[in-house]
Amino acid sequence: MNNVKNVFCVLVLLFTMSCNTNTTIGVQGHRGCRGLLPENSLPAFEKAVALGVNTLELDLAISKDKQVVVSHEPFMSRFYCLKPNGEEISINQDLTFNFYEMDYDSIKLFDCGTKQHPRFSQQKNMKTHKPLLSEVFKLSDALNSEIRYNIEIKAKPEYDNIYTPEPKEYVALVLKVIDEYNIGERCNLQSFDIRILEEIKRQAPSMTQALLVDENEVIADKLNALSFKPEIISPYFQLLTKDVVAQYQKEGYSIIPWTVNEKEDMHTVISYGVNSIITDYPDVLIGILND
Repeated sequence: MNNVKNVFCVLVLLFTMSCNTNTTIGVQGHRGCRGLLPENSLPAFEKAVALGVNTLELDLAISKDKQVVVSHEPFMSRFYCLKPNGEEISINQDLTFNFYEMDYDSIKLFDCGTKQHPRFSQQKNMKTHKPLLSEVFKLSDALNSEIRYNIEIKAKPEYDNIYTPEPKEYVALVLKVIDEYNIGERCNLQSFDIRILEEIKRQAPSMTQALLVDENEVIADKLNALSFKPEIISPYFQLLTKDVVAQYQKEGYSIIPWTVNEKEDMHTVISYGVNSIITDYPDVLIGILND
């Protein structure tokens, strides 16, 4: 009788574990929740926290007066920003409003929320500005003191001293803000640029890092280009298979794919057993994980 009881208990435990597997996968709101609200904006981060994401994913640029600005581009995108007077940014003015040549007070005047983003028809539009990294920390930590941050330092060699500082200064400016808010343990820094990751390792050896891998890159080649082993591999989701995920996890890496927006793709990467998922629609992903 005791043996039967023990077997029953084990089966119940295994069933419970299998039912809860999905809940161990983290949810990262891409640029806040770009599918729902203007990207990299305070309203989008507030909404993502309210939805229950584990991590806010965001991008950085640097202004002329050395402020750390939350933005995917180091310039005003004509696709979703308007001039301070409400006029469109013409194609001839693309790349013209360069943050590295503008003080933050000028950057803040542009409206990057009223214009409908061409790729996100469900996005609710509102007038909003590109915030400072410090503003995001203040807002999000006030809402959830355990929220995590996945922060991308956007850089490439051809942008050095034109749109962004060189890696040494760039990384130092970002780390300074993180240190001021004492949230290094709740952050990881990510980049496609190997130079940035190497510089982070020099300046903040204990900082958790994510290697971003683009859709036209090879994960193994990108890893081999680094002089150290990052904690996280964050590839374009279609580069992954169940076997690839299992192999890299066996080697000690966390796997966090980007940017997974379709329900079918969400189910697929969940079945791979990834550690976390970056999405523009955290509401959809949370619903699937809790189903």
